Formats: sequence, C-alpha cells, structure tokens
Amino acid sequence: MPLAVCATPIGNLEDVTLRVLAELAGADVVLCEDTRRTRRLLDRHGIRASRLLSYHEHNEAQRTSELVPRLVEGERIALVTDAGMPGISDPGARLIAAARDAGVPVTVLPGPSAVETALAGTGFDAGRYLYVGFLPRVPAAIVELVNGSRDVTIVAFESPQRLPASLRAIAEDDSERRVAVCRELTKIHEEVVRGTAAELAARFSSPPKGEVTLVVAPSAEVVRDGDDQQAFAAVTELVEAGLPRRRAAEIVARLTGVARNTLYRRTL
Repeated sequence: MPLAVCATPIGNLEDVTLRVLAELAGADVVLCEDTRRTRRLLDRHGIRASRLLSYHEHNEAQRTSELVPRLVEGERIALVTDAGMPGISDPGARLIAAARDAGVPVTVLPGPSAVETALAGTGFDAGRYLYVGFLPRVPAAIVELVNGSRDVTIVAFESPQRLPASLRAIAEDDSERRVAVCRELTKIHEEVVRGTAAELAARFSSPPKGEVTLVVAPSAEVVRDGDDQQAFAAVTELVEAGLPRRRAAEIVARLTGVARNTLYRRTL
C-alpha cells in the first residue's frame, strides 16, 4: 500500500475532501501531529475506526525508522498534520523521502492550503509567487528577503507575536510596498487586511490573535517599470508599422498613463 499524504482543513472542518475522509477511514494507522486535533476532525465526520499515532517534530526521526518497515510490509498508513499539507512547514518530508527511498509508493491527496487561500483572497498578482515558509526572526533578514524578491508576490507564515516587528521592518525599507495580513483563514473570525506596509504596521502595532499568513505584493517600482517597458514596446511596434513616433507616443500615453515625452525619448 502507498503512504497516503492527506491535506486537512486549515480551519473549517467542512473543508476536508471526500477522498481524504475515505483514506482516513480505511487506514490501519493515521499519523498526526496532535492526536486530539485529528480526533476532532474524525469525530466531526463520523470516522471511528482509525488508530491514531503521534508524528511530530520531536519524534519524527524515531517514528520514521519505525514506520518504513511497516510500509514495506504493506500496512496502510495515512499521514496528516494539524492543518494543511504534511511536509509544507509541517512534519512529513522525512517520512515521505524515506518511504520513496525504500521503494514504497507515495500518493498525495490534495486539499486546503493556507498559501493558496491567502494568495487568492488578497487579489495580488498570483502569476509568479514565492512561498518562503516562516519569515526570518531578524528584521535585517526580512528586509533582505523582501528586497531580493521585489518582482514577485511573497507568501509567508508569521507568528502573531512577531508580526508587528516584521511589518515595521518591511515598512522602514519600503513604506509603500503593498501587504496583506490574512488572519484565521476559513474560521469564524477570518480577516484579510490590505494596505501599504506603513498602514499595516500602524494597524498591527500589537500582536493580533490567531494564525497569520502574510502576503507581500511586488514592489510598486517594479510594477511601474514593467508597465513602462510594455508601453515602450507598443510605441516601437506602432512606429515599425508606419505611424509617426510622436503620434504613436500620444496614443500609447493616453492608453497607459506613461508620459508622452518619456515614451518619445526612450524609443528614439
């Protein structure tokens, strides 16, 4: 039997998939970070038969050595975490790698993800994004990370206690960088707050309650540069098609908002 890697709800217990429920009901053993939290999920959906076994960061190495032989022998084992996908900022990667190394197939049952939920809910550019796990603890390292990823949207987890300092670090470096604080996703008190880094640093000057996913949009300077490049290319194409450069610059300026004189000079 393959090792079944099962995504579980990040908040609302109704967000589990039918496929995951069937796997949890049929498993010989369900590995979980906190057996009490997983038991609540199983009880909510009427699953009684599963045997729960703790698998967390403090016993991951020991459990992996115990479980791989059982997987090889054909035992049906499902792996979950408290919320989301095992192995993504949660225990699981060690067992998955060891199972594959031992020739045991691994199947992933997809489901809820705080990363995609937060990203979709902000309305920020999701064409290219960088997931960085938990933000660094040192403000200088946060600035280095954010500065080094100015052209993509960044998605990160952050503890409520460190959120004010992290927002201040981003704001001190680029006060206009757009940021969203996504709190308690899919839960009763879900909140998504968008604004500039300066605005959110002021709003979250003290730690909020609940779990936080932070989304940082691309730098406004990078976005403007990208828009300008597209405008320059449009002028060039119109000129190559036979339109006078000044006229082409006027048309593109009206459509894009880039200054006509800038378009004219930069495309000479």
